[in-house]
Amino acid sequence: MSEKIVQTAGRDQLGEFAPEFAHFNDDVLFGENWNNEDINLKTRSIITIVALMSSGITDSSLIYHLQNAKKKNGVTKKEMVAIITHVAFYVGWPKGWAAFSLAKDVWKETADKNDAKAQHQASMIFPIGKPNDAFAKYFVGQSYLAPISMEQVGVFNVTFEPGCRNNWHIHHADKGGGQILICVAGRGYYQEWGKDIIEMNPGDCINIPVGVKHWHGAAPDSWFSHLAIEVPGENGFNEWLEPVSEEQYGVLNLK
Repeated sequence: MSEKIVQTAGRDQLGEFAPEFAHFNDDVLFGENWNNEDINLKTRSIITIVALMSSGITDSSLIYHLQNAKKKNGVTKKEMVAIITHVAFYVGWPKGWAAFSLAKDVWKETADKNDAKAQHQASMIFPIGKPNDAFAKYFVGQSYLAPISMEQVGVFNVTFEPGCRNNWHIHHADKGGGQILICVAGRGYYQEWGKDIIEMNPGDCINIPVGVKHWHGAAPDSWFSHLAIEVPGENGFNEWLEPVSEEQYGVLNLK
C-alpha cells in the first residue's frame, strides 16, 4: 500500500474564508480520491497534468502537480516530454509551449540523474530501493538498498550511483559466513586487498570468504546493482575500514 496522501492547502489558504471548499479540497479530492488505489499515483499525476494543460491552466496548480509527478510519483523527464508533446497535438500547440516552460524548470536540476536512474531501474527486475542511509558513512557516493529476502538467507539488492563504492571491509565469522555478490544490472568492480580489480557485469558472481579485505562499487561512468547474499555463519559481523582512496579508485579511469 502506498503512503497516504495528506493535503492541508485548502485549510491553510481558505480555511476561514471558505471552510466547505477547504474541506472538499483536503478531505475529499486529496483525502479520498487521490488515496483511492484503483489507479496508481503515477497515472493520477499524468491524468491531472493532462487535464490542467488541456484547460489552459498553467499557474501554480500545474507547477504543483508537475513537482509532485517528479518528486513523489516517479514521472521522469523523458516521460513528461513525451506526455506534453502528445497532448499538444490534441489541445493546442501554445498550451504545449506553456506547459514545457514550467516542466523545464521543474526537471532541470536533476533531469540527467533521474533519467539515468530510471533507465537503470528499467534494466533489471529488482527494485533500486531507498537511499542506504543506515550505512552511508561506509560509502563514498550515494547507494540504495532493497531487501529481497529476510528469511532463511538475507538477500539484498544494493545499487550504486556512478562512482559510488563502499569502504574496504572484512566479513568475520567463527564458522561459515562470508558473502556472495551477483551483478544484476550495470557495470561495477570488486577488489581484494593486494589483488587486481575484477570488472562485474550482469550475471557475474563473486564469492567472498571470511577474513578477506575487499571493496565493491560502480564504475565511474555507470550505475551498478548487485545482489548481496549473506552466507549464514556463527557470530558473524562486518569490520568496516578506510575508504577506497581516489588514487586507488582512479585507476578505473584507465580501463
